[in-house]
Amino acid sequence: MNQSICDHYTAILNTELITALGCTEPIAIAYAGATVRKVLGTMPDRCVTACSGNIIKNVKGVTVPNSGGMKGIDTAAVLGIVGGNPEKVLAVLEDVTAEQIEQTKRLTASGFCRCELVEGVENLYIVITACKGSDWAQVEIRNFHSNITKITKNGRTLFASPKQDGTSSPGQSLFPDKSLLNVRDILDYAASVELEAIRPVLSRQIACNTAISEEGLKNPWGVQVGRTLLNAYGSGSIAVRARASAAAGSDARMSGCPLPVVINSGSGNQGMTVSLPVIAYAREYHISDEQLLRALAVSNLIALHQKKYIGSLSAYCGAVSAACGAGAGIAWMFGAGYEEISRLITNTIATIGGMVCDGAKPSCAAKIASAVDCAITAMELARQGLSFQPGEGLVMENVEKTIESVGRMGREGMRSTDVEILNIMLGK
Repeated sequence: MNQSICDHYTAILNTELITALGCTEPIAIAYAGATVRKVLGTMPDRCVTACSGNIIKNVKGVTVPNSGGMKGIDTAAVLGIVGGNPEKVLAVLEDVTAEQIEQTKRLTASGFCRCELVEGVENLYIVITACKGSDWAQVEIRNFHSNITKITKNGRTLFASPKQDGTSSPGQSLFPDKSLLNVRDILDYAASVELEAIRPVLSRQIACNTAISEEGLKNPWGVQVGRTLLNAYGSGSIAVRARASAAAGSDARMSGCPLPVVINSGSGNQGMTVSLPVIAYAREYHISDEQLLRALAVSNLIALHQKKYIGSLSAYCGAVSAACGAGAGIAWMFGAGYEEISRLITNTIATIGGMVCDGAKPSCAAKIASAVDCAITAMELARQGLSFQPGEGLVMENVEKTIESVGRMGREGMRSTDVEILNIMLGK
C-alpha cells in the first residue's frame, strides 16, 4: 500500500479515536464553558449558551456525567464553567468535585445561564458568552465537538480558525482529510499497517469501551437493554452477546456513567458500537491480539468512511454506520475479502439505513442492539454470496456508490426530518 495513504489512515485513527467522558454533545458544551471561563480569567456572573437544533436534540435527554444526575444545556455549560478543565478537552468534567456540583445546582436554579436556539447554522454549533461586569468572553465551536473556531474577549479576536470545517483548533493539529477513505484501501491498510502504529489508540479503545460495557452489564443503568438481552436470550449465543455488550455500554453512558469512552465520528455510542461487537467475537473465537487490532482498524475506518458523507450530527442514526463497521471488522477477522465485505456493507445500510436520530438518550442502547443485529444478519448473507442488487432502492452499481447514495439520503434527504424532529421535541 502507498505509504503516504497508510500514514494518512493512521492519522485519521489517531485524531478521530479520542477519549471522551459522557455524551459528546453536553461535553462539547462543557468544554466551551471551561474554555470561556479560562479566557475571561474569572468566574462570570452570567452566561448565554446558544446552540444549533441538533445540539439541543442531543443534550435534552442525557445525564451530564459527574453532575449528580442533572440534565440539560444549562447544566453542561455551568458545570464546565464551574469545574471543567479545558486542557482535558472531551474529558473536561473528569475532575469535578461534589462542591462544584452543588454550586452548579445553585447557579442553574438562579438563572445564571440563558439558553438559546440558533437557526441557519451548522448542525454542530455552540457559542458560549460569559460576562463579569463589563468584561466578556466568547467561545465558538463548529462541526466537530472539540473544534474551537473562534475565541473573543471584550471585542478582540484572540483566535480564529482559518477554516470553519473542523480542520484546526488552537493547539491541535489538522484533521486529516477523510475523502481519501475507500473500502478497498481500508482493507489493504488493515492488512499491511505496522502494528505498533495502531496499537496505542486501538488498545485504549478496547480497554475503555470494554470497561463501560462491563459496568452496564453489571449494574442497572438506563433501560438495561444489554442486561435484558442476556436475561431474555441467554449468554450462549455470540450474536446476542455482541448486541448486549454494545447496548450495555450505551445504557451506562446515556445515564451518566462517569467512565470514559473512545469515540468514533465524534460519538461515544458510535465508538462503542464500532468496537464492542468485534471484541466480543474476537474473545469467543480466540482471535489473536494482532488480528483484533487490525479488525478494529477496519471497523473504525469503515464507519468513518460512511460518516464523511453524512456529517457529525443529522437525523440519520450513527449507530447504523458504526454497526456496519463492526460487521465489516468481524467478517475481516474471519477472512472475508473485498467482495464479501462490500456485500455486507450494502446489505446493512440498504436494510437499516435511515433509522432516525431523535437525540441522545437511554433508547440509543436499543437502537444500537438493533443495528448490530442487522449487521450480523448482513454478514451471514454476505458469507453465502447474497446481496441486494443495484437498482433496488438506494443500492448502486458498487459499494462506494451505495455508501455515497445512502450518505446523501442521510445528509440531504433527512434534513427536513431533522427539523420536524426538533420541532416535536420542542413542542412546536
